[in-house]
Amino acid sequence: MTGFELYLKANTGKFGTYLRGYFDRPGYPDMERYLYGPLRAYSVNGGKRHRPLICLLACEAVGGDPSLAWRPAAAIEHFHTAALIHDDIEDDSQTRRGEPTMHITEGLGLAINAGDLALSLVCGTVVDDPLLPDAMKLRVLSELVAMTDRTIEGQALDIGWARDGRFDLSVEDYLVMAQHKTAYYSGAVPLAVGAIVGGAPEPTVELLRSFGMAAGLAFQIQDDVLNLVGSKESVAKDFRSDITEGKRTLIAIHALRHSPDSDRLEQILNEHATDPATLAEAVGIMDAAGSIEHARRYAAELILAAKTELVEGLPKSRARGLLESMADFFVKRDR
Repeated sequence: MTGFELYLKANTGKFGTYLRGYFDRPGYPDMERYLYGPLRAYSVNGGKRHRPLICLLACEAVGGDPSLAWRPAAAIEHFHTAALIHDDIEDDSQTRRGEPTMHITEGLGLAINAGDLALSLVCGTVVDDPLLPDAMKLRVLSELVAMTDRTIEGQALDIGWARDGRFDLSVEDYLVMAQHKTAYYSGAVPLAVGAIVGGAPEPTVELLRSFGMAAGLAFQIQDDVLNLVGSKESVAKDFRSDITEGKRTLIAIHALRHSPDSDRLEQILNEHATDPATLAEAVGIMDAAGSIEHARRYAAELILAAKTELVEGLPKSRARGLLESMADFFVKRDR
């Protein structure tokens, strides 16, 4: 187990307990039933909480007090919750981390509404922060608003390309989409916000933002790989859902350009196949074209370059070491 995995194991539960406070609101009982209860349950199934926890690490890495970054880190996790609820609706996903999605358990209207509340908590959490001066709150809020805009832009590309059957896409097109949809809020902004709260000078903020952008992009590419060939994902109901949803991943785009069976792969991506044999056929086409290995290699090269810049630009510390370990974990994880 890597140092970053141990850090997550030690702190994920603690941060999850902290987040519960945002949803434990006594009041009218039916608000608990139709809003706060479902949102709390969804948040409990929140994964490893790497986004808020790397925000705390960035604050520590620049010599700041991580306790000052808890509310900004929570705001980022609230955005993640909102994004997942809405993404599940937009993709008509049936499960999330092995559990039924909220629009399946609560219905479409209540799920949209719960996602809207999580989104409103993004800014509200920072505005109500008693520890940060107003000028810093404004700077953090500016980062969060830009993060929200970029993520929505990336989601528009992802959904629009699938809706319109677009296959005239390059690797560069994929990178624009993945950077906007995932890398900003999964890496770049959490690290930049942590550095800002830690009082880092602007060059250091930008160094951590750049490192987070590369790590976040590698995280998305590894997600694409695991959706197709992940050993632990193979028992999940949404295994190979990227094929069913016709996702234009780096793997798919590379295969469509390099496989002699690209016409068949395009057909499968367009027909929203769910049959396991057909999904396996698509994976076989991608694998034979070297596309899965290409994606793995691309992510590894991103991480290597990003770690080199981080080591050269940031003094050695426990927190910097954990961020280096984070980068390795993002491309080596199996779930």
